Amino acid sequence: MGTDFTYSFTTAFAAIEATAKTHPDNAFLAVPAKVDRDYDPAGVEFTYAQALERIAALRALYECSGVGHGHRVALLLGNRPEHFFHLFALNAIGASIVPLNPDSTADDMLYAVSHSEADLAFSAGSRMADMIAVAARRDVALPVYSAENLPDRLATPTKPALTTLPGLSTEAALLYTSGTTGRSKGCMISNDYFLTSGAWYLTHGGRLSFTFGEERIFNPFPVYHLNSGVMSLMAVVMSGCCLISADRFHPKSWWRDLIDTRATAVHYMGVIPPILFKQAPVPEERMHSIKFGLGAGVDPTLHPAFEKRFGFPMVEVWGMTETGRLICDAIEPRQITTRAIGRPRPGLEVKIGDGDDNAVPTGEVGQLLVRCAGPDPRKGFFSGYLKETEATEAAWKGGWFHTGDLVRQAPDGMVYFVDRSKNIVRRSGENISAAEVEEAIITHPSVNTVAVLPIEDELRDEEVMACVVLEEGIAPSHATAAAIFAHCQGQLAYYKTPGWIVFRDKLPTTTTTKIQKGLIFGPQEDPKTCTGSHDFRNKKRRHTAGAAA
Repeated sequence: MGTDFTYSFTTAFAAIEATAKTHPDNAFLAVPAKVDRDYDPAGVEFTYAQALERIAALRALYECSGVGHGHRVALLLGNRPEHFFHLFALNAIGASIVPLNPDSTADDMLYAVSHSEADLAFSAGSRMADMIAVAARRDVALPVYSAENLPDRLATPTKPALTTLPGLSTEAALLYTSGTTGRSKGCMISNDYFLTSGAWYLTHGGRLSFTFGEERIFNPFPVYHLNSGVMSLMAVVMSGCCLISADRFHPKSWWRDLIDTRATAVHYMGVIPPILFKQAPVPEERMHSIKFGLGAGVDPTLHPAFEKRFGFPMVEVWGMTETGRLICDAIEPRQITTRAIGRPRPGLEVKIGDGDDNAVPTGEVGQLLVRCAGPDPRKGFFSGYLKETEATEAAWKGGWFHTGDLVRQAPDGMVYFVDRSKNIVRRSGENISAAEVEEAIITHPSVNTVAVLPIEDELRDEEVMACVVLEEGIAPSHATAAAIFAHCQGQLAYYKTPGWIVFRDKLPTTTTTKIQKGLIFGPQEDPKTCTGSHDFRNKKRRHTAGAAA
């Protein structure tokens, strides 16, 4: 498809409805087989016509129950096909989804359904007990329903639906993304964002070229993220293609899954390439039909060898939940031995700013600032952080969105990623707020002071490291570290718990007592091997069903 792709839809539903009417027999959604999964173990595939039929049935259920424009519905469905059917059914009537992370703790889910003021919730049958338990703790009643056992009618929301028709500015989803000050922020995502994100992906060209009705994108990432839940979803909808929604990354069955689902493209994060590369060679790794991979964080020293061995290009990109758009290194010659993220394309303006947002000289490091070209710099971006007007305006200071990422730009326009300036640990694609982890650790009775920071990890991009000063009289032993780790397990989702705990006698601070994280370790000191360092990476385990309660 060319770079002049345009659309006239005003809602995400209108886009899938149009494709279903013109190409009803095209494949829309596929789920690879997995025998031990609690849904569709044999795999399943839906055409656009079949999907629209299910969407229509759900829409009728919502409408007869008084659910409509302005309402929000929480979804604890993981990557089940039902998630997508509910999304479009709600979008058709102007309601918004609040997708919940299945690995979240009960407190995290309670925060999301309370902060979002969700009107009702749908859950997978295997998580009904968890969802009901969370709903029981909310101050306002939250009706909960099983997605596998639909009633004839739902509870009518206490506030009436808006009488206006949904349009481009209508909220389609509320996506929670980690901020720098504790609790996650709710990013309000509009129909305009959905459509812009899909069209943006479709029209990059180069190594990301699409053929209408033929591409099958294998995406192993969770639907509560932009990656799978908006961008790749809308790209396939707007091009009559198919989304292959895996429940997560499974290295042992990866190549067989790609072959069996006839995938033509894959999405990856930095953790995936090294795991695949370390596996023993198998015939299947060259029997696939992959045209390109799209992702971020592949090690430049591995990148060329990966492409040579497995036979397809991995296109490095940059993006954020707030922006919806990508910067991609998709045009040959790609800079695969560097941290290049691509050149800005028309429609997205980029500035590399200093501490005062002034443009830095070419080649110097500064913060990446972005905006939509034209009269409305926020068009197609997120609509704001829910109930956080000050944070929204701070992010848009001076008419540019402040990404918090440090980059440099070469004279030829190529942008190279340098580092993250935000107080965030990015572990296997998850943005983890250091402040949230610190708040959990500081409540342990043995802890006096704590600073959480990212530490490089060979498999997960970054890991959570907690630098702890103990209360007087507490011995800095492995048993003490294990007790702190266990304390975190009871309060945080598994991926947020510290993979490393390091004891220090004191933490460096400024004159205003702000901890100087950059000075905790000396220039020749390895945080992983220094005295008082304890490794808990192998103790981090994903929650099983029921653990969130």
